[in-house]
Amino acid sequence: MLKEIKSVLTRSPDTLAEEAAGVVSLFALLAFALYLPGLL
Repeated sequence: MLKEIKSVLTRSPDTLAEEAAGVVSLFALLAFALYLPGLL
């Protein structure tokens, strides 16, 4: 399994960065949506 992860990271580091940015943005939107009712 570690070999597979290493091969994925070496083949497409740009895609991994984009995926990480997408995950962070989704969590930010989720946190904002959960805090929004308390702000109103």
